[in-house]
Formats: sequence, C-alpha cells, structure tokens
Amino acid sequence: MAEQTTNTASNKNPLKGLFNYQWIVKNIPFFLFLTGLAVLYIANGHNADRIVRNINNTNKELKELQFEYKTLKSELMFRSEEAEVLKAATPLGLKISRETPQRLK
Repeated sequence: MAEQTTNTASNKNPLKGLFNYQWIVKNIPFFLFLTGLAVLYIANGHNADRIVRNINNTNKELKELQFEYKTLKSELMFRSEEAEVLKAATPLGLKISRETPQRLK
C-alpha cells in the first residue's frame, strides 16, 4: 500500500523529474545554441533596419540631385538662347557682326 501512495504522489507532478540539475547541465550546449540563434536573429533585424534607412537616405539624396540637375540644365538652356547671350555680351562691348565672314584660301 505504501508503494502505491508513493507512485500516486510522484504522478501528481510529472515535471518534477524533467527539470532537475542533471538534465539542465546535460542540455547547456543546446541552451547556448538557442541563445546564440536569438542573438543572431536580433542582430540581423537591426542590420536590416539600418540597411533600409541607408537606402531611403540614398533615394532622398538621389531625388535632390535629380532636381538640382534639371534646374541647372533648364537654366543653361535659357542662358544659351541667342537673346540671352546678346544681353550678357552687350555690357562687354560685343555686338553681332553684320558683315559676312571672309573665307581664307
């Protein structure tokens, strides 16, 4: 009868034998492996966030440079028109020649 009460008492807590000192010591390498995986997972997430931020910053910078290029190009096209060149050359004393150029032989 005493044996039967002992078996019933040990059946009440089935996890008691699972988490003992020997089991924990035996599984330390596995726990360290899981910890390493968790650290790598977190580091990978941070690295991905940093890369996404860098890509967004590069895209913003690229758009700003494209706007600057288009502005400068349109300004150059405007200043290279004949009327604008004449306006810029007048203060320097330059005028359009009305004579046809002479051809050298």
